[in-house]
Amino acid sequence: MIVLALTSTLVLLAALTALQVLVALGLPLGHFVWGGQHKVLPTRLRIGSVVSVVLYVAIAAVLLSRAGVIPGGDSAFVLVATWVLFGYFALGILMNAISRSRLERFTMTPVTIALAAATLIIALTD
Repeated sequence: MIVLALTSTLVLLAALTALQVLVALGLPLGHFVWGGQHKVLPTRLRIGSVVSVVLYVAIAAVLLSRAGVIPGGDSAFVLVATWVLFGYFALGILMNAISRSRLERFTMTPVTIALAAATLIIALTD
């Protein structure tokens, strides 16, 4: 179960990374991110997308560690960080569900549901 949870999380994070890179480069996909108010993101949101990519890498590292792929999965930091990530994704479900952007609501809400569920499985791993 953990292999499926980790794999699905890494695939979703990779897809989100690709999306954030594309919107940071100015492609007209802004309706999928940042509240969906801009087709092409303004500079400040492009910077936010770059920061998101860095955060996705950190999230992947924490989850890989917790799942035992890289060392440190039993450290207090990784344990707490995994639960914080679960909370973050759970909050993301709500935030995406109430987005004004229909595209964001119908694409990102299921993604955050999957990320929250997979992160919960990883967090509960012994």
